[in-house]
Amino acid sequence: MRHGVRIGIDPGDARIGVARSDPTGFLATPVETVKRGRGDLQRIKDIAAEIAEESTLLEVVVGLPRSLKGGENPATEKVRAFAAQLARRLPVPVRLVDERLTTVSAESMLRDMGRKGQDRRSVVDQAAAVMILQHALDTERTSGRAPGELVDNE
Repeated sequence: MRHGVRIGIDPGDARIGVARSDPTGFLATPVETVKRGRGDLQRIKDIAAEIAEESTLLEVVVGLPRSLKGGENPATEKVRAFAAQLARRLPVPVRLVDERLTTVSAESMLRDMGRKGQDRRSVVDQAAAVMILQHALDTERTSGRAPGELVDNE
C-alpha cells in the first residue's frame, strides 16, 4: 500500500462530496460538502493544499458514474470533464473509479441511521465520497495496484 493521504470526490450537479483517507490509506472519513458552481474547483484545490501542509497528499480519486451495465452516459461525460479540470489544477494525480450506486447506498445508510430529509441531504454527498474512497483504498490494498484510471492533466 502506497503511503499518503488520498482525497475522494463525489461530484454531483448541485454539490460535491469530499472525503479523505488517513496517511496509511486504511480509512476514509468525510471532509465537507462543496456547493457546485463558481469557486468549487478552487475550494477543492484549497482542501488539497490544507492536507498537503499536514501530510503527503498522494492523489485524488473521483467517482465515475457508469450505467448499471458498466457503460458510459451523459453523467459520465460530465464527470470526465470535471476530473480533467481538476487534474489541471492539482499537483497530484487524479484517478477515476467506478462509483455505481454509491449515492443510493449512502442515502439508504443515512436513512437507516435515522437521518431526516434536509439533514440527510447535507451529508449524503460526503458519505458517498467516503464510500468511493474506501472502495478505492480496499481495491488497492487487495490488488497492490492504484485503483481506476489516471486522468490526463494536459
